[in-house]
Amino acid sequence: MDELDSAIVRLLQTDARQSNRELARQLGVAPSTCLERVRALTRRGVIRGYHADIDPAALNRSVQAMVAVQVRPLSRAVINAFKSSAAEMPEVLSVFVLAGGDDFLLHVAVQDLDHLHAFLLDRLSKRKEIVGFRTSVVYQQVQKAVPTRLPTP
Repeated sequence: MDELDSAIVRLLQTDARQSNRELARQLGVAPSTCLERVRALTRRGVIRGYHADIDPAALNRSVQAMVAVQVRPLSRAVINAFKSSAAEMPEVLSVFVLAGGDDFLLHVAVQDLDHLHAFLLDRLSKRKEIVGFRTSVVYQQVQKAVPTRLPTP
């Protein structure tokens, strides 16, 4: 990515709804140049999509937690199957496959603590491949809205 690509990405992260004409104006390039660059970034997989940032409470998901999960046996089939099934659970926002003491980290969001407890007891603890899990309730979240490219060493 060159400087123009980086600037396009930064501006789209700030406001993905702006028009190509407005984006080009801010960058000081022709709209056709800007459009072709955005299309090339999309083809290369740099831009993977656009989304709306929604308040979890508006979706009745006021309580969030991170659940570290250990599964056994450790095999590709077990890992892939659990990853797929966890991603389909409505309470789960993200599934991370890990190295180290834990095999997965699930980011979950539910209505309240009673629903979190029910999710842990009724959904996770009943799965035969899960040998243990630890839950950390999220009090607050600060998310970097516009991550920037790190320098190449």
